[in-house]
Amino acid sequence: MAVPQSHARNQPLPLSWARSDPEQFLLFRGARFTRVNSWCSLSLGILMTVVFYVSLLPFSTSIFGASFLQRGEIPYFIAFFSFWSLAILWLKWRKLLLQRRSLAFNILPDDPEFVLTPRSVDEVLQRIYEFVDDPRQFIVFNRISTALANLRNLGRVTDVDEILQTQAGQDESGMETSYSLLQGFVWAIPVLGFIGTVEGLSMAIGGFGSVLAAASDFEQVKGALQGVTSGLSVAFETTMQGLVAALIIQLLMTALKKSEEEFLDACGEYCARNIVGRLRLLPFEMREAE
Repeated sequence: MAVPQSHARNQPLPLSWARSDPEQFLLFRGARFTRVNSWCSLSLGILMTVVFYVSLLPFSTSIFGASFLQRGEIPYFIAFFSFWSLAILWLKWRKLLLQRRSLAFNILPDDPEFVLTPRSVDEVLQRIYEFVDDPRQFIVFNRISTALANLRNLGRVTDVDEILQTQAGQDESGMETSYSLLQGFVWAIPVLGFIGTVEGLSMAIGGFGSVLAAASDFEQVKGALQGVTSGLSVAFETTMQGLVAALIIQLLMTALKKSEEEFLDACGEYCARNIVGRLRLLPFEMREAE
């Protein structure tokens, strides 16, 4: 296939995955489609956690600051997994916005009489490369390129729709898989809160037992109980932190997943309108259909 003139002149393309992918911008290897590079999201999660705790230092004596800084190690893990989840969601959202831009381009010639046949495949593929630097990194262009390559090699127009449907199923499966880590975090974060609850209750009960064993009068009991209440603070606050964080992440994940599902539906409509709707059966295929 001839190199597009825009490539030959090194002119910037309207849609560039190399320039616009957020992970590439952050100097990480960009994951395909809306999947996320785990190392990139992990690095962002660590950075966000550090910034969060540094910003809490001036407020360490406040109720909110103390709940994260003075309640043992569990809040640190809750904050870290929460920010890692938010980093994944942010990266997926940015990558989804980039994928949506691909639907704005018309890859077919302007001629309303144009029909798609094995002979006209190269013309369509040429137009795709005039808009985008790497079609394999965009869901809709990857579907079309795969289907058109099969049409050019085998010459069977009737296979194109089936290939597009197969690619659509694979994209949906890949989308579901890309949320696996997030779903694990949504499960793990409340569990961490419950672990903090058990730890705090153990501290409180153990401390209360020590107080009763050592105290000889009520004043000693009263003073010692102040230390016991810190264990109860760990118990209740870590549970609240875990549940609130998991709720926020679950709501954001649900909204993003719905948006991604709608995008995949839009990709299917794009392919049906621009590819399947422009196909023309060849004479031998018409005889087979009969």
